[in-house]
Amino acid sequence: MNSSSKMQGIISDRDILIAVITNIIGVLTLSLPKLIAKETVSSDGWLVIIIGGIISSIFALFVTKIAANYPNQSFYSYASYLLSKPIAKILTLIFTLQYFCITSFHVRKISALSHQYLFVNTPIEVISLSFLLAVVYAVSGSRAAIFRLNILFFPILIGGWLILILLPLGIVKFEDLLPVFQTDLKGYVKATYQTIASFGGFGIVLFYIALVKNPKNTPKMSAIGVLVPMFLNVILYIICIATFGNLTTRNLFFPPFDLSRSVEIPGGFFERFDSILFALWTIILFTTTLMAFDITIMTLMMVFNKIKKMTVIFVLSPLIFLASMLPKSYLELIKLNNYLSQFIVIYLLIVTLLLGVANKVKGGNQCE
Repeated sequence: MNSSSKMQGIISDRDILIAVITNIIGVLTLSLPKLIAKETVSSDGWLVIIIGGIISSIFALFVTKIAANYPNQSFYSYASYLLSKPIAKILTLIFTLQYFCITSFHVRKISALSHQYLFVNTPIEVISLSFLLAVVYAVSGSRAAIFRLNILFFPILIGGWLILILLPLGIVKFEDLLPVFQTDLKGYVKATYQTIASFGGFGIVLFYIALVKNPKNTPKMSAIGVLVPMFLNVILYIICIATFGNLTTRNLFFPPFDLSRSVEIPGGFFERFDSILFALWTIILFTTTLMAFDITIMTLMMVFNKIKKMTVIFVLSPLIFLASMLPKSYLELIKLNNYLSQFIVIYLLIVTLLLGVANKVKGGNQCE
C-alpha cells in the first residue's frame, strides 16, 4: 500500500481549484506588476499576462492529466512505476529541496513585508520566527485541515482583491495606458516567461491529487485555477499602470501595497487601507507557506517512509528559519526570487516531459 492510500478521498476537485488559486496568488502577485513593467512599454503587460496565463493553464492541464492517470497514488508511487525507483527517489528529493526553499523564501518575504510597511522597529528575525511557529503549528495537524483553511480564507482573499481593484478607480489616469503595442519581441518573450514563472504554483497538484477520491475533473479544475489568477492579475496590472504609470511601477518593490496606500475608503472608517491589505496578504502567504512546508514533509516521507511526521517537522523547522535568514538584503531576496521561480518552471517542465513520455510508452491506470 502506498503512503497516500490512508489519506485518499479526503479532498474534492473544488479543494484543488481553491488551493491552486491561493498558491498562485501567494507566490509572486505582489511583485508581478513590477517584473512585467520592467520588460514592457506602457500598458503592454496585460497582453503578456494573458498569453502567459493561457500557456500555464494548458501546462497545468497536461501535468494534472498525467497524475490523474494514477488515482490515489502518491507522486513517488507513479513516478517509480513510470521511471524506476532510483529516478523517482531523485526527482522526489529535488522536489523536497525545492519546496524547502519556497517555504524559507515565504518566511523571509513576510518578514520583509512586515518590516518595510508595518513593524519598522521589530527585528526581522523576530517576525520570521513568529510566522514560522504559526506555520509549524498548522502543519502539525491533519492534511485535510490545510484545505479547510484554504476554503475558509478564500472569500476573504477574493473580497480583498476586489476592494484593491475597485477603490483606486477614482484616481486612475487611463491616458497612461496609451500608447499600446510598443514593446519589442524580446520584451514580450521575457515578460511572458516572468508570467509563466509566477503561475507555476499549480505544481502542487502533482502531490495533492493523490488525496482526491475521483480525480476525473481535477485537470479541468487545475486549468481553471490558473485562469482565475490570470484574470485578476490582468485587472490589477492595468490599475497599477493607470495609477502610477509604467516607469513608477517598475521601480516600486510591491506596487499593490503602494496602490493600497494611494486610496481612501469612503467615510473614513479605515485610515490606512494598506494595513487591511497586509492582513489579507499575511493570510495568503500563510496558506501558501503551509502548503509548501506540507509538501516538503510529504515528499521526504515518501522516500523515507519510516520517519514520523513530527520528527521531520522538528528537524526541518530550524533549518527553514536559518535558510530564511541567509539573504542579507532585499536585493538578495529579489535575486533568490528570480532564481527560484526559474528553477520551478524548468524543473516542472523536465519532470512533466519525463512522466509524459513514460506514460505514453507504458500507459496509465496500471500502477499498483
